[in-house]
Amino acid sequence: MSKIVVAGSSNIDMTAYVKSLPRPGETIGDGRFLQANGGKGANQAVSAARLGGDVAFLTCVGEDMQGRMLREVFASDGIHTEFMKYSATSPTGTALIFVADDGENCIAVAPGANQELLPADIDAAESAFADASWLLMQLEIPLQTVYHAVDVAYEKGIKVVLNPAPISDVIPSEVLRKLWLITPNETEAEKLTGIKIGSVNDAFKASEFLLAQGVQNVIVTLGSAGSVICNAAMREFVPARQVVAVDTVGAGDVYNGALVTALSEGKSLPEAARFATLASSIAVTRPGAQTGVPHRPEVDALLNQ
Repeated sequence: MSKIVVAGSSNIDMTAYVKSLPRPGETIGDGRFLQANGGKGANQAVSAARLGGDVAFLTCVGEDMQGRMLREVFASDGIHTEFMKYSATSPTGTALIFVADDGENCIAVAPGANQELLPADIDAAESAFADASWLLMQLEIPLQTVYHAVDVAYEKGIKVVLNPAPISDVIPSEVLRKLWLITPNETEAEKLTGIKIGSVNDAFKASEFLLAQGVQNVIVTLGSAGSVICNAAMREFVPARQVVAVDTVGAGDVYNGALVTALSEGKSLPEAARFATLASSIAVTRPGAQTGVPHRPEVDALLNQ
């Protein structure tokens, strides 16, 4: 199996489970509280590791109790933590989350130390890239760090997978052409392409737009509907596994971590997408981001059914 490098954010998630999401100016007084570990980068690293990936994680946390705790948790999942950075000036990132009874959520993030993962830290982690075949990233760290990591991996022949979340602006074409795979959801695909995603066919159109920008492979995830896969030789729809969702926070992260783990094992893109679909279908039936991440035997059991 080839090694996976994940570069991204680490947060502490503070979640209130409520009957409905509060409207502006509204107070919801019936919430149930859960504190758990999160951050898109950490969620993806933990997902990849629990599902069998050999993962090195590049992240920045505070020199605080939460940062020390996160390192211990990552190590317990088998993640290589020697490339973690500690900030003496910023706290570990925090996410404030509301989750409604129907599984929908809204999130506000205070990035803290995540903003201090810099291009120089990518260069300092040269040994992490030395024997890696895959780089998985998101957009919860400074964009200059993301783009520099793309350049470093591309020059080394490492396949880059970018989950463009949270999306704030169009990604430059010189970055897109260095990506082996991009994995936007509907909202992110609309932002990247200007194509409104209201159907599977729209998702294929958005995918073709991104292929024309130079990306080698595109997967657009469509939540409970499934996902579409596109490259120069393939147009394929992968349906979702239907479950009753309890908490959709982190579901996309589980999908991406599982996807890259499967790819690192030599699975084809459709096989990896089906594996990732099953992993995320388990995650949404459980509360919390990393607390909901499944382990490999659970996904294999579904595959064998």
